[in-house]
Amino acid sequence: MKNKKLLLLFPFLLVTILSYSQKEWTLKECVDHAMKNNIQVKINELNVQVAEKDVKSNKGNFLPTLSVSTGGALSTGSTFDPVTQNRTPNTTLFGGSLGVVSSYSVFNGYRNLNTYKQAKLGVERSKLDLEVIENDIALRVVNTYLNVLFAKENLEVAKVQADISKKQIERAQAQFDTGAIPKGDLLNIKSTAANDAQNVVTQENTLNIALLNLSQLLQVDYEGFQVAKIEIGSPSSALLYSSSNEVYQKALKTRPEIDKAKLNIENSNFAIEIAKSGYYPTVGLSLSADSNYRYILDPSIPTGQFFDQLDGNLGYSLRFNVTIPIFNGFRNDANVERSKIQKLISEENLEVEKLQLKQTIEQAYLDAKAAAKTFEAASISLESQDEAFKNAQASYEYGAMTRFDYDQVRNRLVNAKSALIRAKFDYVFKTKVLKFYYGENILD
Repeated sequence: MKNKKLLLLFPFLLVTILSYSQKEWTLKECVDHAMKNNIQVKINELNVQVAEKDVKSNKGNFLPTLSVSTGGALSTGSTFDPVTQNRTPNTTLFGGSLGVVSSYSVFNGYRNLNTYKQAKLGVERSKLDLEVIENDIALRVVNTYLNVLFAKENLEVAKVQADISKKQIERAQAQFDTGAIPKGDLLNIKSTAANDAQNVVTQENTLNIALLNLSQLLQVDYEGFQVAKIEIGSPSSALLYSSSNEVYQKALKTRPEIDKAKLNIENSNFAIEIAKSGYYPTVGLSLSADSNYRYILDPSIPTGQFFDQLDGNLGYSLRFNVTIPIFNGFRNDANVERSKIQKLISEENLEVEKLQLKQTIEQAYLDAKAAAKTFEAASISLESQDEAFKNAQASYEYGAMTRFDYDQVRNRLVNAKSALIRAKFDYVFKTKVLKFYYGENILD
């Protein structure tokens, strides 16, 4: 009975295993997986955690410190009394002390406050670094994913052409057997079919390489890795945005690189204030309680009980200290001047980031514009080549065109189909690049 149940479950398990092994990754799944597993993303996530711990550490500077200390010493020897002119016999003593100290920084030129604000700013900067990495990876995954789809479409075109050539061999063989065509025509058709079959192998290899690149980017096993097709359709030749400046102005408000460059300037302001704290006096406060005890290591000489000694020797103290800087070799001046220069560098870096962003978007806009024109031209070319092929096919069947001329027309049609596929995916990706900089979802 148990074996019968296992036999009934076997088909279900088999289907489940096959379904899992033939899983096709969607574009969103690929991007999500890369975000969770990419090593650079993980490193930057850890950097965010480190920055958060820096905030915790600097927050502790506002709290008082508390410490307990103890120590002991073993000594032996005699003492001389100058009044009685007598020397005590040799004795061995063990003594020690216990102390509790709490200290608090009352004022240190606002160093603690500015350091704490700077640490909080460091968390935001680390998060922006993480966002930059995530954006770059998302764009790379989209590009690599589209390369896979591009290779798949090229492979489909190659297979169709190979099937057509295979059927033409059968037809030409029949014509040759009846004497309708010379052997040379048959050999030419076989040669064309062999080239088409070789092209299928080439396109399969291209697809495998594209899948390998994507699987390595996702850090998943290449064996059995497949992606799901997405409906791209025929992209519109009209660009999404009126100008590159429209994209640039939006990017200035959304790009993490720009936000981080601005935070670097703010961080420089805090660094200047921290450096200026060296000009201010510092005020500290401490409260302590301490006691001591000792034992004469001679049973014939009595000593007080441990806790009695601690209680009898207990003392308290409240201390404060003020340190006023007067001269330290111009180090404070140098620190302040260095921080101000660093701020100027941060301001220039912001302009550099803006310039690089503008140039990148301008190039991306021109690339998308050129890709749109290329796609439009490729569409027109394919229509013309398709019509030319239909005419050539009719002429060849009626014997009005040689096999060589027919193959030439057919090759131009194949090239036109490949050019349209290439133009379509090129335009789609470059449009997504513009959407990426505009801050829109590129997974649509």
